[in-house]
Amino acid sequence: MGIPVKLPVFEGPLDLLLHLIDKNKIDIYDIPIVEITEQYLEYIQQMEQEDLDVMSEFMVMAATLLDIKCRMLLPKETKEDGEEQDPREELVRQLLEYKMYKYMSYELRDRMNEASRSVYKKPTLPEEVLEYREPVDTSELLSNVTLERLNAVYRAILRRQENKIDPIRSKFGKIEKEEISLPDKMTYVERYAVAHRNFSFRALLEAQPGKNQIIVTFLAILELMKTGKIRIVQEEAFGEIRVESLEAEGTVVVPYTEAGEEDSEDELE
Repeated sequence: MGIPVKLPVFEGPLDLLLHLIDKNKIDIYDIPIVEITEQYLEYIQQMEQEDLDVMSEFMVMAATLLDIKCRMLLPKETKEDGEEQDPREELVRQLLEYKMYKYMSYELRDRMNEASRSVYKKPTLPEEVLEYREPVDTSELLSNVTLERLNAVYRAILRRQENKIDPIRSKFGKIEKEEISLPDKMTYVERYAVAHRNFSFRALLEAQPGKNQIIVTFLAILELMKTGKIRIVQEEAFGEIRVESLEAEGTVVVPYTEAGEEDSEDELE
């Protein structure tokens, strides 16, 4: 098996052609094929190492250049649309493609060299820093959304719920008071926010089955805003109000309890 030979400057026939084009400051789209062919043949004659695999590649390109040179002397052929066909067109396409990949290899090489100088280490932050939580700014959580706007949406949802009530059938049977727990609703809303990340304030209220459910859901949203679990945003005036979760995706929500709610209210006071 022969020993692989790498040319001192050029790694292949296309590399040599690009060098000759740059050296002579030639427009790659208008190659003087006679001049380039002569210089190319002079170079292969001066090659000292005659590795068969390497020489065969250069000889194939030499034959291609000679073929193009001969075709340039003949009357030009025309394409189907009547446009004259340039014998150098395929060679130019190969040179441009090779040049693009060559510069891409330089970019990858520079990135590898830069990456070799990078050193990574695991974070060693103190526990006090890791446990620090930025104080909640309620004005920032509202993000230009007024309470009047929230209240308007809330009342519009209530009116829709009242319109759904059948004035005749609603009087049938016995109506019992629906017991709704604020801590349970806070747990529901927080879990919903963690799962959906960003959702419509109006859609959340409309999904509630009754008036009491809407009221408690609205209160739960206000409580979660105070504790910094969610944020209310409105991108434009009279636009849709959105609710965003401020907790990390996949956070496990601990159910709220009556006692836990009272403790949180004492802390806020």
